Amino acid sequence: MRLLKQVQEQLAKLQAELAELVVQGSAGGGAVRVEVNGLRQVQRVHLDPSVVEAGDVEMLEDLIAAAINDALRRVEEQVNAKVGALAGGLGLPFPGGM
Repeated sequence: MRLLKQVQEQLAKLQAELAELVVQGSAGGGAVRVEVNGLRQVQRVHLDPSVVEAGDVEMLEDLIAAAINDALRRVEEQVNAKVGALAGGLGLPFPGGM
């Protein structure tokens, strides 16, 4: 019972940390940058004006998708590390994914 309470407290703390975590992904050499929080919510999209002025909508769409996927991959790595540390600290097995 004590372990369950400890796990619940640690999970609440982890949830708060993930909401505060912000990771940046990019594409096109940084022409498109996306910020995603640890809850996998897109917080911000930055487009270099030169990419917009190029007028190639399809390329811009591809760059945005690539930047989002890059940010999500980076978030996943950090989330897995935090969850793994939490599980290890509680003496629980962690298979390596959420």
